[in-house]
Amino acid sequence: MDEKKIARAEHKYARISPRKVEIVCNMIRGKNAKVAMALMENTPKAGCELMIKVLKSAMANAENNFEMDPEKLYVCETYAGAGPILKRGQPRAQGRMYRINKRTSHIMIAVAEKE
Repeated sequence: MDEKKIARAEHKYARISPRKVEIVCNMIRGKNAKVAMALMENTPKAGCELMIKVLKSAMANAENNFEMDPEKLYVCETYAGAGPILKRGQPRAQGRMYRINKRTSHIMIAVAEKE
């Protein structure tokens, strides 16, 4: 059997909540790479800006490292996992402190060639 080549790109420790990025991941999963890029460029979501960079990187990896045709690429796999949480504090009444969690994400996009 012919093994399917997959090119991937990651952005680790992105300072955005994985919940926000996962919305964009679900939107582009399975789509043609050019269509996914156009969708993200015209969607006013916080995660789109980072995801565009990662998708461009994955497409460049596919073209340069695996000699894939950029016109046939599609997003075969994408997810955003939770990274480490930066814990900060907000002063409150009577000397107490409320915790503020500044979440980070590990974003991964994989592209493959359509048959």
